Amino acid sequence: MSAAHSTGAGDGTGLIGVDLVGLDEDLGASSSDVIRVLADRIAATGRAASGATLAADAIAREASVGTGVPGGIAIPHARSTSVTAPTLAFTRLARTVPFGAPDGDADVVFMIAVPDGADKDHLTVLSTLARALIREDFTAALRAATTPQEIVDLVDREVSGEVAAAGVGSAGRASTPATGQEARPASDADTHVVDGATTGGRRPLIVGVTACPTGIAHTYMAADALVAAAQRAGAEMHVETQGSSQVEPLDPDLIARADAVVFAVDVDVRDRGRFAGKPLVSGPVKRGVDEPDAMIAEAIRAADDPRAARVSGSAAEAGTSTAKDEHFGQALKRWLLTGVSYMIPFVAGGGLLIALGFLLSGYGIALTHGDSGQNNAVWTLTNYTLLNLPPEGLAYYLGAAAFQIGGVSLGFLVAALAGYIAYAMADRPGIAPGFVAGSIAVFMNAGFLGGLVGGLIAGAAAYWIGRIPTWRWLRGLMPVVIIPLFASIIASGLMLLVLGGPIAWLMTQLTAWLNSLNGTSVVLLGIILGLMMAFDLGGPVNKVAYAFAVAGLGAGSATNVVPYEIMAAVMAAGMVPPLALALASTVLYRKGFTKPERENGKAAWLLGASFISEGAIPFAAADPLRVIPASMVGAAVTGAISMAAGVTSRAPHGGVFVFFAIDSFLVWVLAILAGTVVSALVLVALKKWVRRSPAATDAAAAEAATAGDTVGQRSPVAA
Repeated sequence: MSAAHSTGAGDGTGLIGVDLVGLDEDLGASSSDVIRVLADRIAATGRAASGATLAADAIAREASVGTGVPGGIAIPHARSTSVTAPTLAFTRLARTVPFGAPDGDADVVFMIAVPDGADKDHLTVLSTLARALIREDFTAALRAATTPQEIVDLVDREVSGEVAAAGVGSAGRASTPATGQEARPASDADTHVVDGATTGGRRPLIVGVTACPTGIAHTYMAADALVAAAQRAGAEMHVETQGSSQVEPLDPDLIARADAVVFAVDVDVRDRGRFAGKPLVSGPVKRGVDEPDAMIAEAIRAADDPRAARVSGSAAEAGTSTAKDEHFGQALKRWLLTGVSYMIPFVAGGGLLIALGFLLSGYGIALTHGDSGQNNAVWTLTNYTLLNLPPEGLAYYLGAAAFQIGGVSLGFLVAALAGYIAYAMADRPGIAPGFVAGSIAVFMNAGFLGGLVGGLIAGAAAYWIGRIPTWRWLRGLMPVVIIPLFASIIASGLMLLVLGGPIAWLMTQLTAWLNSLNGTSVVLLGIILGLMMAFDLGGPVNKVAYAFAVAGLGAGSATNVVPYEIMAAVMAAGMVPPLALALASTVLYRKGFTKPERENGKAAWLLGASFISEGAIPFAAADPLRVIPASMVGAAVTGAISMAAGVTSRAPHGGVFVFFAIDSFLVWVLAILAGTVVSALVLVALKKWVRRSPAATDAAAAEAATAGDTVGQRSPVAA
């Protein structure tokens, strides 16, 4: 057979033509060799401005994750500024080449080249092809083809249905795939679903997310591989493909009913909190392609294992949705929660470093050094080195370094909040405008509230600018130049010239009010913060209280300790729910909890001690009308005692493990113990004397009997 590729007409969908196809050719011994030839081939057709640039982008992508998949197939792919139109190039190799597949080298290679900012229609077509490559009939047809035109026709038939629906290219003629089946429209926002055969009893319900760095090929191949594996295992499987364009989220009801979650991803899962508390099996997207049966088997086992790893996050985040029909209030909550969740690591790391600085150097490290205008940390680091230590010694010098690093980290608090609010609204193009708007809020002394407003404006501006129709040649510049530039001008300009001043005045008034609190006012504030921390266990109300506390840490000082007192009260109150559930389920009233709940109770001791309120979520999900009120009562007691005693915390997280950052640590612990005992006793009383309806009780008893426990109560419906 010929080793050369042919030229001619017959472009089919416009993604591939006979001039982009090669059969039985030797393109070199390495994946890079093959990629360079295919990139040059694409450039020769005018679909890329530079074959070298495209090859460099694809080779860099290949270096991060090999694109070989089982069955002797490889799909190198890249989004590149040099590409002018979405393109497929194909070669069938006479000499196999390693692309990182676990079962050997590849002889069938599709190269996918996509321009930066490519529209959704073309990305949809590319994802359809990627999914087709795991079908044996399609790959067999590729290997049996004798002419380039046959390859073009095969690809055309696989993608024509979706292209016709999108009105793209010349695929308006709907044709039939090589298998003789009707073409199935695909979508970049597709949700894969399969109902597995019944294997006895209730089928396991598994949900999952697949995502690769480019969001084109492995994303969809992993989804189909997992779906097929679930079918073989007799499970019901729903997979959300988080591809390059708009994502169609899983139905929240499916997530709520799911027995386990599978993440086959190389990037962060968007809105991960939706899956909070579910048993989790995770791995790279390539494992989803190479070992789908193993991942599904692990998910089925995890569903019945109370000790299985679970998705972290909050109960309220688990209820959020990114669906197109999402109400504005729901969307606003999701945007703000995203910003807060990304802000917290800056605060946690920075706060703990500052606390470590105080531990090593004393609280004087934060005071101004003489008439220098610098605090002691900056002055020490400026005038001394590790080879020329200050008179106070090495520990003092290292404490100064820790204090300064922590201060810089906390300096990102408002900018990170604004940046990731904008990211939640407009995806990556919103990050830069959001960070700039947040930084302007800091410059204007508009603080935490200014960051919220700036992030929302930046996200809205980036979102709408990104939807302005434009020329194809400009699309590649939109997300990296045009959107960040003009969204930054709009958001930061408004903050600087119009909104920053009034917001700064409001923040000043709020700070003054907090500093004026004393006596019963302080106790009332502690009660309110405690109630908020326990109301939804990591949800939006909890996060408002927590964000209020951590945002104030930067304003705390030796003469203004109210922010530190608020932080201590918030952290203490947030520790009460999991500790109370642990006490009730493992010590006080074991028979009132199912066996899985008692196992969760053991873990809740450590979670509560670490200030992870989500340790109470499994209990609250099963019995919310008794667990949540009981938790709120104890958390309010703890918040009131902590504020009344004037306990301060310079660390925003860590629970008892940051004892060195908490003044009056023993009093603080006593406050937590008091709230824990109160919550546990209230919960036991409610479980004993506030009964559920007979139907709910019967369902709980049946479930407990199945689990080998005769007195379990797990119905989410309380009397």
